[in-house]
Amino acid sequence: MQWESVIGLEIHTQLATKSKIFSGAATAFGAEPNTQACAVDLGLPGVLPVLNKQAVRMAIKFGLAVGAQVAPRSVFARKNYFYPDLPKGYQISQYELPVVAQGKMEIELDDGSTKVIGITRAHLEEDAGKSLHEDFHDMTGIDLNRAGTPLLEIVSEPDMRSAKEAVAYMKKIHSLVRYLEICDGNMQEGSFRCDANVSVRPVGHAKLGTRTELKNINSFRFVERAINVEITRQIDLLENGGRVVQETRLYDATKNETRAMRSKEEAMDYRYFPDPDLLPLVINTQDIEAARQSLPELPAAKKRRFMREFELKDYDAALLTADRDVANYFETVVRLAGEPKLAANWIISELSGRLNKEDKLIQQCPISAELLAGMLQRLAKGAITGKMAKDIFDAMWNGEGDADTIITKRGLKPTDSAAVEKIIDHLIAQNPAQVEQYRAGKDKVLGFFVGQVMKASQGKADPAQVNSLLLEKLKK
Repeated sequence: MQWESVIGLEIHTQLATKSKIFSGAATAFGAEPNTQACAVDLGLPGVLPVLNKQAVRMAIKFGLAVGAQVAPRSVFARKNYFYPDLPKGYQISQYELPVVAQGKMEIELDDGSTKVIGITRAHLEEDAGKSLHEDFHDMTGIDLNRAGTPLLEIVSEPDMRSAKEAVAYMKKIHSLVRYLEICDGNMQEGSFRCDANVSVRPVGHAKLGTRTELKNINSFRFVERAINVEITRQIDLLENGGRVVQETRLYDATKNETRAMRSKEEAMDYRYFPDPDLLPLVINTQDIEAARQSLPELPAAKKRRFMREFELKDYDAALLTADRDVANYFETVVRLAGEPKLAANWIISELSGRLNKEDKLIQQCPISAELLAGMLQRLAKGAITGKMAKDIFDAMWNGEGDADTIITKRGLKPTDSAAVEKIIDHLIAQNPAQVEQYRAGKDKVLGFFVGQVMKASQGKADPAQVNSLLLEKLKK
């Protein structure tokens, strides 16, 4: 039997507010355990929650960016369940009336086509604390610093049909919330994570299969691996006469398997009811327009502008605009050096490759946009060759200064045309057989001569000049 997977994501986005959603406690990451949880976060008797207005503004911005409806009136509810790191015994969330509903996000597929993923809702809620297992023998530690941190939970429609589509969608949401500056997107710190709802059904069937929830995955690579493992597990189970049980499962990256965590609750099990301590959230048109005016240029618009303004290919523009900081870096280089296509090539290949190799973000790049621009200016003018540029790039990465300092220190200067001509004349005289082959129509022999010239000049000859002179002299 042929099977089809059906996938929906619930993305938990920690909002970049300085204080928590219902208290004035700090949200900064990395503090000593249990030093940033106040009486409100702990739900102690007599305390009252007060809604953080900045969290609401951020939710509105997200809703506008995905073309969703921003509710003029939404309600906070208590979601009741027991968990060790949930000290109140309930979570303040939104249920029937979320602040954002019915949005969409377009993703690009591997074959170059696009697909629209529906966004069912995005609702505000408070985060729970965190259970710590690594440093405790036969015990669990509880850190409540995270309790009360504002979350925007973004719930998709079950529109994805593969793990790759799910990752593409998650990456687009990740890029968007960072462009909007409503989340730092730091997955290692847990500020951007997701639950994946996965089911399978026979191809052509409309009825959905029983779904399982893969809980709290905080890397794109693990999301793809976890979904693929779960799809395989469900298909194997069904083909061997078993049935899928609706449950929450954890992904074990070490063993590359999912395992049952708990049975999956339905909404009725949480006993949702409106929080008696919080009034309905009312958003007027002035609030929405103020948020609209504060929207930055969004990724899709920036990509179109890069293609139009800098004449970049679709693929290159997509890579450069996927991350707001990379896009800003590129525009700074172009503003200082011109040469947008040259800048794009160097950022996409050399710079991104080195950042990936050393697991660094663009913000941690040791080569500033100003330094790269200075080097590219000299490369574009022919003051250095491509090989020299790579050597200079390595030196700048290691902190040896700007391009001019490195050029002077290392005595880097292209071989002049007279010296190149002398090398070419010598090679032609020494290789008559290859000359005759070229003149007989074997154009590939030109590559032999180019390589020999570059070797003789120790990489200091300008390749464009070498090609031009060789073509002129080999025709004689």
